[in-house]
Amino acid sequence: MVKLQSSDGKEFEVEKSVAIQSTLIKNLLEDLDDNDDPIPLPNVTGKVLEKVIEFCDHHKDDPPPLKDDYDDVPKRSDDIEPWDERFIKVDQELLFELLLASNYMDIRPLLDLGCKTVANMIRGKSAEEIRKQFNIVDDFTEEEREQIRKENEWAEDR
Repeated sequence: MVKLQSSDGKEFEVEKSVAIQSTLIKNLLEDLDDNDDPIPLPNVTGKVLEKVIEFCDHHKDDPPPLKDDYDDVPKRSDDIEPWDERFIKVDQELLFELLLASNYMDIRPLLDLGCKTVANMIRGKSAEEIRKQFNIVDDFTEEEREQIRKENEWAEDR
């Protein structure tokens, strides 16, 4: 068993097969000999770590992805497994915290799931709709907006 400690001091004891879904933890365990001290995760709250552990526990028996699966291959965002789809149906704040945690802990499948979810959220929307959905303030001047349009004409639907 491996002990993990969140930034808010919550401790979780998980099977090693669950913990090593995180490359960060896997590398730490290889570097630390048998040690019963909890592994501190200062960038992950208890609430988020609990969800990360749920994901890793569900996927602990999955075959490891081939290295080539992540190199220069266009990704699809419409191939989300049903369990993953239910798992990632969370509010935006938790979704982005999961993205940050999966990046920090180096859990590539969870990071990919979060990115696919965000991609699906913005697909087919205008810049204004995306700003509204994610509460992004538009602080460009009209001149800056026009320059951006000119620079990105190639990306416009025709």
